[in-house]
Amino acid sequence: MHIEALPTDLVRSLQKGGKDAHGNLPQCAVSSGVGTPCRHCLRNVPEGETFLILAHRPFADLHPYAECGPIFLCAAACERGGGSEVLPPVLKTSATYLVKAYDDREWIIYGTGAITPSDRIIDRAATLMNDSKVAFVDVRSASNNCYLARITR
Repeated sequence: MHIEALPTDLVRSLQKGGKDAHGNLPQCAVSSGVGTPCRHCLRNVPEGETFLILAHRPFADLHPYAECGPIFLCAAACERGGGSEVLPPVLKTSATYLVKAYDDREWIIYGTGAITPSDRIIDRAATLMNDSKVAFVDVRSASNNCYLARITR
C-alpha cells in the first residue's frame, strides 16, 4: 500500500498553463504558508510562494461518482511526494480527513466513507483494502471534501 500524489506529467502541464478539469486556466495566488496543500509534493506551499488553484477530477472517466473540485498545486516545479505508507506532511495538517473506498469502475463503495483522525488514515485504508472489491482509497478534506491523495495497493 502506498500514498500517491498527482502524476508529474499532469502537474507539469498545469504548471505550464494547461487547462483544468473544467477547461479553465488555473488561477494564481500567494501562499500564507498554511492551508495550501500541494497535491504533487504533498506539502503546504511555502509562505510567499505562488500556487495554482484549479478544478481537478481524479478519475479516468466521467460518471456519477467522478467528483470534481478545487485543488492547489505549487506554481513552480516541485518534486512528487508520496510513494510509500509514510503519511506525507499534507495529511498531518488537519485533525481529521474523509477516507473512502472505490471499486475498479471508480465508483464509491457505499458505507466506506468515514471521517478519520490523521494518525489513523493508514490503518483505515489497510482495513478497507482487505476487501477485494476495493481498488483504491481516496483521502479528502473532512471539512471541504477537496481531494488530497490516493492510496493504492
